[in-house]
Amino acid sequence: MKVMQQGPLLEQLYSLYPSLSKKKIKGYLKAGCVYINGKQVTQYNFLVSRNSTVEIRKQNKTHKRSPLPILFEDHDFLVIDKPTGLLSVGTDKEKEKTAYHKMRVFVNQRGRNEKLFVLHRLDKETSGVLAFVKNEKLKFLLQNHWDQLVTKREYIAIVCGHAKKDDTICLFLEEGKDLKMHVTSPQKGKKCITKYQCLEQNEQYSLLQIHITTGRKNQIRASLAFVGLPIVGDVKYGKVSKEKRLYLHASCLSIEHPLTHKRYTFLSKPPASFKEFF
Repeated sequence: MKVMQQGPLLEQLYSLYPSLSKKKIKGYLKAGCVYINGKQVTQYNFLVSRNSTVEIRKQNKTHKRSPLPILFEDHDFLVIDKPTGLLSVGTDKEKEKTAYHKMRVFVNQRGRNEKLFVLHRLDKETSGVLAFVKNEKLKFLLQNHWDQLVTKREYIAIVCGHAKKDDTICLFLEEGKDLKMHVTSPQKGKKCITKYQCLEQNEQYSLLQIHITTGRKNQIRASLAFVGLPIVGDVKYGKVSKEKRLYLHASCLSIEHPLTHKRYTFLSKPPASFKEFF
């Protein structure tokens, strides 16, 4: 619904949804069901500007049975909060212990004749926003125009060492026989652009907010390691670590629907363990 006049979010919700009780509206707000221009907002006094679109996306009752936390679902998208240590899709050695297999089984068991397609992937060790689509045409449109339709890909990472306040890392990467990504020449590798802002530091670590404009295999991990900022827990590109996980989390994915031109923003908060470093 369109907002006609600027005002605090809670008051806007009361006005836009008169059929809902104030208690129910507050419940939706607290549960993260309220979105402004496609972005999730939970702050009751958030100032909503005129002509903004405000939505209440009610949680599906079947989500309680989901094997993995569902961040958002409609007739086109199913977005989950993938835990660390779980493959996004199957490999030659593992077919079932994957996020895609688990969610496909879940969708099939609901008996709605829905299909599920892989849109993108996260590394097994990376947690956070992972989106699937329910329409094969939508899948191909998004994948074929990924750079134009995906307007934001944001990650949170904890790295070893002191990072600059902000930096842009531009490298050319290619995969070696060891299955790792290595820095190479423009003639051999694919261009990778990784931007970051340093949010916080202590004596040993830096907390980074990372934006990528290219999505290559292990791009963030290889790029940060190359400039001397290996991600905590990254034994592939960093050091032997006592940590039980890779401290890289996909926190935001923004997509423009290629057919409706509606903008979606999917958000996931980093696990509490990220804050324990600081």
